[in-house]
Amino acid sequence: MAQLTQWFWRQEYWLPPGITWEDMQDTEDIRYPQPHHLLLCFPIALLLIALRFLKIAIPLSKKLGLQEKVRRKPSPNLILEAFYTNGLAKQCDLPTRQVERWFRYRLNQNRPSVTKKFCEARVLRPPRTQYLDIVFTWEAENWDYMTPLLFIYALQPLHLSLYGYYLLQFSFYWTLVITMPFDIKQRDFNALIVHHVTAILLSGFSYCVNFIPIGSLVMILHDAPDTLMHAAKVFHYLKWQKTCNTLFIIFSVEIILSFSIPSPSSRILHSTFYHLAEVHEPYFGYYFFNTLLMLVYVLNVLWSSVIILMLYRLLTHGKVRAEIGPGVFFVEGEEY
Repeated sequence: MAQLTQWFWRQEYWLPPGITWEDMQDTEDIRYPQPHHLLLCFPIALLLIALRFLKIAIPLSKKLGLQEKVRRKPSPNLILEAFYTNGLAKQCDLPTRQVERWFRYRLNQNRPSVTKKFCEARVLRPPRTQYLDIVFTWEAENWDYMTPLLFIYALQPLHLSLYGYYLLQFSFYWTLVITMPFDIKQRDFNALIVHHVTAILLSGFSYCVNFIPIGSLVMILHDAPDTLMHAAKVFHYLKWQKTCNTLFIIFSVEIILSFSIPSPSSRILHSTFYHLAEVHEPYFGYYFFNTLLMLVYVLNVLWSSVIILMLYRLLTHGKVRAEIGPGVFFVEGEEY
């Protein structure tokens, strides 16, 4: 086991040439990120999951006037139930219209309630918000964005606020992965799995090798629009459509600005691809980090294209049709 651990953490894999793990050992005056720091994220993740069972959002939804749709149950029919559950076509002596109605009622029984969607939209980022992201990172150090090498310098001291920020982010990403089997299944379920796992690898790697400044910027740009998106979904469930549409338009603009070609995201990619290669000879960690960054960037560009289409339909038709997005949004007359 010791040999496997030693092989896995070989500095040639993870650190830029000329930098060793010994260089990143703590001293009396300076603290550096250590991989074992991230182990604390697991009890924090369990705590965040436990918060979801407090059901705080349910009484809040009732207070705000959220109304559930009345779902009519189908009349008992063993033949149709067997066909529905087993996919076997069996003969039943019923009119076609009645069979269609039975299946519609039966299908509605498996759809998540509006209250459940409201709760998931509201608790999806506890207690992390884009404002907390910015406060943590700005309080740590007033970084000059025009000096790209600052963000890829591995021997920077660890600030306590950034340590707390990374723990919170890392724990939150783990809660997303752990609770996915129990949450409402989105249409882009597979893409979300890839996205969440990539986010865990990216944040964990950037912490362990002390790429914290650029990792923090990536997480801020990546997560900042989420608050607006989930707020818009909440107001959609409450049928505050004007507020929902306004937030969705602001969210769309933020997404477009964050992931367009001349954007902070493209500047970050330019820094990690070119500036890091100018300072250090490319190594495994260089390719690993940039591959994860590109994967996240591509996923967000794909989602952004769908959001732009949804925005166009909202502005031209006044309604949004069902589309795949980062945790599918909503449709005309139907919640997703």
